[in-house]
Amino acid sequence: MRNRGFTFLEVILAMAIFALVGLTSATMLSNVLKSSDIAEAKNARLVELQRAFLVMERDFLQMTKRSVRIEGEAPLQGFLHSNESTYSSNTHGIAFVRQGWSNPALLLPRSDLQAVAYQLEEDTLNRLHRIFVDTVVGEEPKVRALIQGVEKVDFEFFYSNKWIGDLQTGEELPKAIAVEIELQDLGLIRREFLVAGTGNDS
Repeated sequence: MRNRGFTFLEVILAMAIFALVGLTSATMLSNVLKSSDIAEAKNARLVELQRAFLVMERDFLQMTKRSVRIEGEAPLQGFLHSNESTYSSNTHGIAFVRQGWSNPALLLPRSDLQAVAYQLEEDTLNRLHRIFVDTVVGEEPKVRALIQGVEKVDFEFFYSNKWIGDLQTGEELPKAIAVEIELQDLGLIRREFLVAGTGNDS
């Protein structure tokens, strides 16, 4: 009995099948890796948002009735301010004083009060704070980037059982603050935070 080898046509056909299987496998692997990268990016984005909202919640819950002096001038009226009157002249945001800034045994030369602001700079929502509540000439705030890819930020305030978009300069803090953030990738997100509304009056 004669041993027969593969014909040229059979070799070409086998090579084509192997090439097709290899191409399919490579495409599947590429799709899996791409899906993994997308899932990882989305997870990182969600972690970024969750971390930012936790920081906001902590600050708003510890907001206190404390007026501030800007560069040695007279105290500002009210306890909640727009950035236009505090940190910046061309960005949108809010500024206030919070209590509960950790300083065990008062070892650091500062109080447990902290001047805080949130502002949108280009496409980044930043948190700003100062070491001392009453600022001095030339003191620059510490800036922490919270959320990237932000197109717009709006704030609403809960006074007298209704949401309003304008700051009130009276002696009362709002019961809650809503933050609406329009993101380039996720669209509009709204979070509402309670405000304790108690604290120092001086």
